[in-house]
Amino acid sequence: MPATVLLLEKIHEVAEIQLEEAGYSVRRVNSALKEDELIKELDGVQVLGIRSKTNVTKKVLEAPQAAGLMAIGAFCIGTNQIALADAMKRGVCVFNAPFSNTRSVAELVIAEVISLSRQLGDRSREMHQGIWKKLATGAHEVRGKTLGIVGYGHIGSQVGVLAEFFGMRVVYFDIAKKLPLSNNQPMKTLEDVLKVSDFVTLHVPETPQTKNLMGRAQLGMMKDEACLINASRGTVVDLEALADLIKKGRIAGAAVDVYPEEPEGNEAKGFVTPLQNVPNVILTPHIGGSTLEAQEAIGREVATSLAKYVEFGSSAGSVNFPNVELETSPGTHRIMHVHQNVPGVLRDVNRVIGDANANIHAQLLSTNADIGYLVMDLDSEVRAQVVSELLKLPTTIKARALS
Repeated sequence: MPATVLLLEKIHEVAEIQLEEAGYSVRRVNSALKEDELIKELDGVQVLGIRSKTNVTKKVLEAPQAAGLMAIGAFCIGTNQIALADAMKRGVCVFNAPFSNTRSVAELVIAEVISLSRQLGDRSREMHQGIWKKLATGAHEVRGKTLGIVGYGHIGSQVGVLAEFFGMRVVYFDIAKKLPLSNNQPMKTLEDVLKVSDFVTLHVPETPQTKNLMGRAQLGMMKDEACLINASRGTVVDLEALADLIKKGRIAGAAVDVYPEEPEGNEAKGFVTPLQNVPNVILTPHIGGSTLEAQEAIGREVATSLAKYVEFGSSAGSVNFPNVELETSPGTHRIMHVHQNVPGVLRDVNRVIGDANANIHAQLLSTNADIGYLVMDLDSEVRAQVVSELLKLPTTIKARALS
């Protein structure tokens, strides 16, 4: 029987097409779902696809309706909307799309650097109001200016490469040692970046360590004529402090795409942020990765990961599972086993195989602190018997036969 897939939040149609062509039964709900609504919709679902507005909580994962859930695909970069540890402990493998919207976000950042340097947001708003205000005061070329990148991952490094094409000097800081691309220059501390940069762009994940990473003290280290860009996570910047410093002329402007609290959908009204009506501030509604090219690429990337997990047991690229990818062998019969990471599990599994008079053709196990993930190919077709016995082991979280 084919797996049933539930796709939420207007995930790009290419994901639905790809999964249906692979033989899955796909159902779509074009909006985000609240906790109780999601629990109801999960009945009979093996694979769930979401974006950033649907929260997969511990309550959702523990609901009886979610008992058959095998995998979750986050059709975006972030996964903080998913209770990853709870999913892992219930044998639900989670995938995301860490690469597919990199270019889209990087291009938006470069566009905002230029827009801020020329105060295009203010000039455009004035023209819409019938105000003709032609002036060069405060407008600059970006050539020769310094761009500081905080977080030198896939997006940050791509921004650095693009910025150099515009003649900018690029410096960056990351808590991990990263190989610089092109002529990008690493700095020892965040403070070093803030003090020398004409533009600062943030590309960090949402963690306890990054909350208010750019507070009043850090913002105060920036040059008076510098601008801040945040297309990472909404909790990273103290927006009230940022607005206050821009009004006082201590920071020249900002472009913000993410916020501590965001509406659940486009129908929501009354969005409020301290940065509204502040000079030389560009506000966008979390559209950094919202291009047709990026959404299609994300659809393909996550759909591929989900299908490989369901069909072959490959957890490569998972954000909450040990990564396992075992090559397939013709004529063998595959089983996957998620279990508690305690001593003796592999011994018990091999005993079950032996009792079934089967031979292990290939076996690959990887563990983390909490779980072990085992994929194995048997030479005999005894999968139903083996899975039935594995499910009886007290350490088993999930076991299934793969087609």
